[in-house]
Amino acid sequence: MAKRGSYAKGVAKREEILTRALEVIAREGFRGASVREIADAVGLSQAGLLHYFGSKEQLFVEILRKRDEIDAGRFEPGDMELAEMREGYLRVIRHNSEVPGVVELFSRLAVEASDATHPAHEYFLQRSALIRQLFTETVRKAQEDGRMSDRVDAEILARLFQAASDGMQLQWLLDPDVDMAATVDALFQLLAPVPVQADAAG
Repeated sequence: MAKRGSYAKGVAKREEILTRALEVIAREGFRGASVREIADAVGLSQAGLLHYFGSKEQLFVEILRKRDEIDAGRFEPGDMELAEMREGYLRVIRHNSEVPGVVELFSRLAVEASDATHPAHEYFLQRSALIRQLFTETVRKAQEDGRMSDRVDAEILARLFQAASDGMQLQWLLDPDVDMAATVDALFQLLAPVPVQADAAG
């Protein structure tokens, strides 16, 4: 029983660390959020903090997983209609503009994760596949119902949306005046079906 209680306490502490780490990164930025800063926020030594994650890189991966868990409350496509998915997706993008440190962490790790040996490699592969699957399902349904252009395959469109949102984050980090949500929303607008023109002669 004591072992189970100890495990539960460990899980709770791990969750506390991730929640506080997100707060620190949002407040201090990625470069200001050192392992020491995060450890101080939860009352641990640096070694004590890394005991829960194994390495600094794995800590940052788990911070991103926690961010995804929180974002799921703002964006849960599943069986959603196109309009709901669109609004949920844009809501997440707007929220990202309020947490530049988290966006920088995501962008930096995404580049480093191109190395198959990096601790974040599998995380990004799995995350990307899930997002594309959810987008593909919703977009394909919208195409079949005539609410989105079917000139491009749904799976390719899913990749385009992912590329657009990830790319806009990089542009925004360079130029915070860029409106990420408005730019991604323009892609939704471009893919609306073109209305059929009435035959003037008829």
